[in-house]
Parts: sequence; C-alpha cells; structure tokens
Amino acid sequence: MYAVPLTEDAELRPLEPWQAEEFLTHMDRARSGIDPWIPWASRSTDLDSARATLQGYADRQATDTGRIHGIWLDGTLVGGVMFVHFDPAAGTCEVGVWSEPAGQGRGLITAAVRHLIDYALVERGLHRVEWWNTSHNLRSRAVAQRMGMRRDGVLREYFLHNGVRHDMEVWSVLAHEWPGAGA
Repeated sequence: MYAVPLTEDAELRPLEPWQAEEFLTHMDRARSGIDPWIPWASRSTDLDSARATLQGYADRQATDTGRIHGIWLDGTLVGGVMFVHFDPAAGTCEVGVWSEPAGQGRGLITAAVRHLIDYALVERGLHRVEWWNTSHNLRSRAVAQRMGMRRDGVLREYFLHNGVRHDMEVWSVLAHEWPGAGA
C-alpha cells in the first residue's frame, strides 16, 4: 500500500472495504458533523453498511469512475477525500471531502485535495475538476476558494437531505488554471 505524507504526523492512503471497521468507528465520531453534507454518513451506521460504502468506491475505482482515500493523523482515521465521480472520457471529475473535528484546522483537507487535483489534472490529463457544496457549508466553500476554484453557479434547492432542500454551489478549476497542468 502507498501513503502520501500530508504533514509530519498525517498521511493520505487508499480507504478500502477491508478497513470497514476502522471506517465505521471514524463515522461514529464524525457523523453528527458531516451528516448534513455527506449523504453516506447517515447510511454507514453498522459494519455491513460501512463495508458497502467502501465497496461502492472500490467498484468505482475498478472501473476508473471514482475512488476514496482516508486521512490518518497519528495513525487514526480522521477524514478523507474522494473522487465522487471521475470521467476520463469527458475530462471531468468531482472532488469531495469530509473530516471529524480531530482532523480539522490543520490543513489536512487542503493538502489532500491538492493531491487529488494534481492527480486529475496533471497525471491523468483531465480538463476540469468540480467541487460541489451546499451554500451553508462555509468550510467546504473555503477549501474550494483556497484551491483557486471559481464559483460557476448555484443550483437552487437542488439537494434533498433529511427532508430539507439545500442550494448547491458548483465550483471548478480548469487544467490551464492549475500549476503544472497542460494548457
């Protein structure tokens, strides 16, 4: 397995179905803070459902349509990043993130997102990376802004979650805007 150092005490690694128990323990710590933004947080509530969430991303990785990575701080899973969708033929992808409080405020999400954008735009040669967040998720919006993304627009009352409709902001960065990516 590979690990990408994010800081002296944190690393980015693949998150795989065999890690479902660790993922579930992490979800139990993180759920209340991420459930409003990440729909699978409320669906990953036991070992079978946690494994199913991770298996879904493993299946996406096998077809090159998505993948998920965890962020470990001092050996404990505290968050992660994912390609929600990944479409090499169209040249587009969407990056998503989550974190429990122990992983927040340390720049871990920003560093991990930078790695995913580099992978998509530089290594794989995609044209566009998208970032979707609800208008109320200011922390998520701040990551998009730190990555130099531009807000493309707002999809009003686009996303239904727990009986509430949320506006979704769509942000993006294009290959010619990203350092190191081709024009």
